[in-house]
Amino acid sequence: MENNTFLEGKIAAPLIRFAIPLMMSLVLQALYGGVDLMVVGKFGTTASISAVATGGQVMQAATVIITGLTMGVTVLLGQAIGAKKPEEAAHIVAGQIKLFTCIALLITVVLVCFAKQASLLMRVPEEALPETITYIRICASGMIFITAYNSVSGIFRGMGNSRSPFLFVLIACTINIILDFVFVGLFHMSTAGAALATVIAQASSFFFSIVYMKYTKKRRLPFRLKLSDFKQKGAVRRIISLGLPIAAQDFQVTVSFLIITSILNSLGVVASASVGIAEKLFVFLALVPMSFMSALSAFVAQNVGANNISRATKAFFVAVRISFCCGFMVFLLTFLQGDFLASIFTNDPEVIASTQLYLKSCSFEYLLTAINFCMLGYFNGRGRTKFVLLQGVLTVFLVRIPLSYFLSRLPGTNLLIIGIAVPMSALFELLLCIGFFIKLQKEKKVVMP
Repeated sequence: MENNTFLEGKIAAPLIRFAIPLMMSLVLQALYGGVDLMVVGKFGTTASISAVATGGQVMQAATVIITGLTMGVTVLLGQAIGAKKPEEAAHIVAGQIKLFTCIALLITVVLVCFAKQASLLMRVPEEALPETITYIRICASGMIFITAYNSVSGIFRGMGNSRSPFLFVLIACTINIILDFVFVGLFHMSTAGAALATVIAQASSFFFSIVYMKYTKKRRLPFRLKLSDFKQKGAVRRIISLGLPIAAQDFQVTVSFLIITSILNSLGVVASASVGIAEKLFVFLALVPMSFMSALSAFVAQNVGANNISRATKAFFVAVRISFCCGFMVFLLTFLQGDFLASIFTNDPEVIASTQLYLKSCSFEYLLTAINFCMLGYFNGRGRTKFVLLQGVLTVFLVRIPLSYFLSRLPGTNLLIIGIAVPMSALFELLLCIGFFIKLQKEKKVVMP
């Protein structure tokens, strides 16, 4: 296991070693939607781009529920391992299996049955509506595999192992890219082919992870999972208590993107495609702060379990310095080269020009997000997930959505003006996080979930 370096010795080296596989995993995960959008954009129409972009956001709204709860599992497992309590760790994993199976089945049924209603709610342009519905229904059918993959990855991260999840997603991404070109480029299946490629890739990733965990001795769980562990009720409650605020935070952020996309979809298919491209780019461009958010959650959680808050706080400042330096470079890239970034996904000059305007406004967000995400990871590791949820709700519903709507209704508005809402909401979030961080440093008591 890799978790021993979290609790002693230098901070920067083990934190970076843990963050790099996370970063690479996020790159590959981003390629799922990114390659779907790129291949469909090169071989399909503007309506197809809109369908994949909007359908992908609907699926993301469902997936973040799982990833948020998975973060709760990672934190709880990390604290149990840090406190040297293997039986408690086994209870948590058993609780995760029970809880996630039920949630995956529920999400599948809801999305398959209500894909059309979700698309209409998103104000999908009429010419993109049929393909959007098809994309959502096919992807939803593979929700059980998406859930299973995230479950296994969350367990490994809680153990301090970020390399194995990277291997799983590398295999899945490779399959997804190959099948995208086969289904979309060769067989001209458009959005249906992109969705089918994603489902097959996720299923392959999950089955490989099971075989890998069973037959690789060094990667087996550091505890035995027994039938009696599944009878424990407290683990499910603790996962929900800690993970639900994280899931709700991620969900409401994604819902805000859906609402903003819905607002901008009313401006036409070009605006819809432009914002969809910008959102796909965000996943790539915010890789470093997102990686440190996950890395800090695990690192801080283990040190909280070992009652070493000072080390956890030092790790936070190390992550902020690295993240902000990278954020500054991304700011320059999006502010100066938005047209180049947009051209990766489409050849349509109108969409490229529109995306460039939006990215220029949004570019300032990357300076602020570099700090915000590190703070959220620190708060998650400290078990303060309720604040993470609260600040997210306030940021989205008091600033981002109202401001986006207001700016979209101004006479002669364009995406350059509307995009101002993005950095303004990030600034508001930063002020909230700084205030809570100062408050948290004054507390002496360690709060355990």
